[in-house]
Amino acid sequence: MMYKNIFFIVILVCFSFGCSPPLLEDLKQSSDYTYQIGPGDGLNIFVWGNPELTTIASVRPDGKITVPLVEELLASGKTPYQLARDIEKVLATYVKSPQVVVMVSEFKGVRDQQIRVIGRIGGGVGGGGSGNNSTGGGSLGGSGSTGGGSVGGSRSGGIGRYQGKAIPYERGMTLLDVIIQIGLNQYADGNRSTVIRNVDGELRAYRVRIDDLIDDADLTANVLMMPGDILIIPDTYF
Repeated sequence: MMYKNIFFIVILVCFSFGCSPPLLEDLKQSSDYTYQIGPGDGLNIFVWGNPELTTIASVRPDGKITVPLVEELLASGKTPYQLARDIEKVLATYVKSPQVVVMVSEFKGVRDQQIRVIGRIGGGVGGGGSGNNSTGGGSLGGSGSTGGGSVGGSRSGGIGRYQGKAIPYERGMTLLDVIIQIGLNQYADGNRSTVIRNVDGELRAYRVRIDDLIDDADLTANVLMMPGDILIIPDTYF
């Protein structure tokens, strides 16, 4: 029920924008994008010269980690460099001049940097998949899960379900890259899809042309994506 409510709230926000302008290449990706650690990330923590302190850790849903000699340290929202420096400060009480390196091994990231997708997804690019194709336990607005999950009830006479999925943003990511990861099913209306984007603190809705991109190989429809984008893919009309 909660996921269903989230879906209809997002749709209501989308419709409040009216007719969405097309998403063009006039909005450039930031050159200073740096990955931030988020809940669910896997970390390799190396403490040079102290193998007993070198370990692996998973970031908890509350954004914190606990490793040898370091308890309840906030990791979410920090870059690996920043987290390494924070660990060094704690270890300095026990180890002389500690040198720490943090490497991310499993990527989910913070929600503000994820790309969240909801609608008719799953089943592979170009359609043909079942609307009931669930790929995991994630959801739009979830705690950073990269799995897909059912959102809302059956539509179109019981044909499938909406799916939600969150994926980590990658520098240079395009709409095609997102579609490759999430897949579409045969009930998706790609050319009525919308990207909701935060531009200078204001949410704006932009139309994207997924069908033109996939069916017609129209590369002008392969627009750049941004951290925090929400992609909504609605039902096709029968």
